[in-house]
Amino acid sequence: MFSDMNLDNYKRYAPAFARYGVGIVFLIFGIWQFVEPSSWEGYLPAFVISNFNAATFIYFNGAFDSLIGILLISGAFVRVAAALGALHLLGIVFSLGWNDAAVRDIGLLIVLIAVFLNGKDELCLGKNKNKL
Repeated sequence: MFSDMNLDNYKRYAPAFARYGVGIVFLIFGIWQFVEPSSWEGYLPAFVISNFNAATFIYFNGAFDSLIGILLISGAFVRVAAALGALHLLGIVFSLGWNDAAVRDIGLLIVLIAVFLNGKDELCLGKNKNKL
């Protein structure tokens, strides 16, 4: 099936698919934190629980994740959103330690680094204006 197709014609869309995919994950996680904040409390590190109201922290985190998702999906400020998302995931990986969520987050982190390195792609808003 694929031998009949010239997949090289579609390479230019690969960065957009990576950006959309990780953006959708961030947006879903962000919305989920607003809808069901109690299901996220178990992921909070001890220093957060001892210094902040857990629900408030989760709402702020949900807003942050949603913003990153929206920026990545829309293609606005791609490098800024990817960098913030990567730093956020790096903090999560270090605070959670090695577990199944960390493996997922490392995969997302690698995709965000690729999105950051690529910058704006063909399907971004204002793609011809700048490379942010």
